[in-house]
Amino acid sequence: VSYAEIVSSISSKSAGPGTRSSIDEFTETTSAALVAVGGAQRGRALIILNPADPPVLMRNTVYCLVDGDADHAAIENSIETMVDKVREYVPGYRLTQRVQFERFGPDDPLYIPETGKFTGSRVTVLLEVAGAAHYLPAYAGNLDIMTSAAKATAERIATHADQPASVQKVGART
Repeated sequence: VSYAEIVSSISSKSAGPGTRSSIDEFTETTSAALVAVGGAQRGRALIILNPADPPVLMRNTVYCLVDGDADHAAIENSIETMVDKVREYVPGYRLTQRVQFERFGPDDPLYIPETGKFTGSRVTVLLEVAGAAHYLPAYAGNLDIMTSAAKATAERIATHADQPASVQKVGART
């Protein structure tokens, strides 16, 4: 993946003072995560506070540029598998439509101002996050996904805390 970008649109009603004061940190950290965790050569993140009334659900659009001849079926299957894994702890996490692919070949490359001509595939993933509405409204998916991810992480840490040090691997993923 030579480039990855996420555009997150959240309801302005779900963005309190903490969210609003950390927008720069969100975009910088998320951009860095697209590179460090996602493996992209370059990453970019944007956030939109949508003032619509009634409030809208959180929506994320993820774009990736995949160099060369990509296996679209394998990419789509991988994305669907990951969406299912996230849905295990965030029930309102879903694809809003099938993964989209657009090919750019040597005869019709995509021109990117910063890097020049790109040949390969642009992958577009459209996601929606509805909050569980237990304590927060359904439109607060941005808050629900953070608290659900934190809870799942804490549960994994607690599960591994009872293991002897010789069994634990620092930084190991399960």
